[in-house]
Amino acid sequence: MDFNSYSKTILIAPLNWGLGHATRCIPIIKALQENNYIPIIASDGIALEILRKEFPYLQFLELPSYQIEYSKNGKNFKWKLLKNFPKMMEAIWNEKKLTKEWIRRYDIDGIISDNRLGVFSKKIPTVFITHQLNVLTGNTTWVTSKLHQYIIKRNTVCWVPDFDGTSNLTGKLGHLEKNKLNIKYIGPLSRLHKKKTEIKYDLMIILSGPEPQRGLLEEKLKVEILRYQGKVIFIKGIVEKIQKNEKIGNVTYFNFMNTRQLEQVFNESELVLCRSGYTTIMDLVKLGKKAFFIPTPGQYEQQYLAKKLKEEGLVPYAEQEDFKIEHLFEIEQYKGLPQIETVLNWQSLFQVFEAI
Repeated sequence: MDFNSYSKTILIAPLNWGLGHATRCIPIIKALQENNYIPIIASDGIALEILRKEFPYLQFLELPSYQIEYSKNGKNFKWKLLKNFPKMMEAIWNEKKLTKEWIRRYDIDGIISDNRLGVFSKKIPTVFITHQLNVLTGNTTWVTSKLHQYIIKRNTVCWVPDFDGTSNLTGKLGHLEKNKLNIKYIGPLSRLHKKKTEIKYDLMIILSGPEPQRGLLEEKLKVEILRYQGKVIFIKGIVEKIQKNEKIGNVTYFNFMNTRQLEQVFNESELVLCRSGYTTIMDLVKLGKKAFFIPTPGQYEQQYLAKKLKEEGLVPYAEQEDFKIEHLFEIEQYKGLPQIETVLNWQSLFQVFEAI
């Protein structure tokens, strides 16, 4: 044992937009610990809370909120973001100042930022994680994509949690025709593992994402599920201090679950009804589960992924306002997402922090 070895401190900062950015950082945080690094976690809102529950013994720092909100009408989603853009830029500016201060105060040796645009430094190695090299925003896609690529280029390396080449999950989101960025495709990231277990639930419903759309879908599905005959577990995606559950008829409701519980019920469920968020897709790929998607209204990324996977004959979807519980019968006509097991060479990936 080398008693003079130095454990480097890595700041890992996921965006608070639903739970996906935070939960896909869980395997990275565990890998940092296993490879003798000291993680410090920085975020805000429910992303910070879910990671506090997973790693209660680690150090946490709070970043300013981007104040991302959805409109009740999905068609107005982009304009809602534009309206909040000044507040978002203020938050990014403030997190830049905080990052500079924290690097000095906590002797930070490297940064892993999952779409936190201001968590960056030119003085230490920085890793930017994203599956959106192109940011789809309708008729403004070219502008938003170029801006995002400019931000990515400032970093030491960009990790894309997907496969390179034509057999991939993200399509044009995570692949560029002309690439001048320092990109490393690392394969799908998931905190979950496939287990051989008895199927206890006919259907698992799992919700996530910012309000009000999360709540609107919850209310709609509570009505639709009354016509479903099978056994259901319904995870609302509301991260609170205390876990709550209740059983109403054939449906068991939870406000949230930790990773261990979630992994168990995923494996125990025959079918999954969920958003078409990319982190959820990566979880389904890891588990090889059949699913039905309801993309968030107005969110171009989720709509694109849902359409892509339907056209490939893998997963059906319906728009939120059109969904009926009978749509679940369509799942039988689709192949389902194939189970893909990827083994990440974390030592190789973390070499970026050893170049200093």
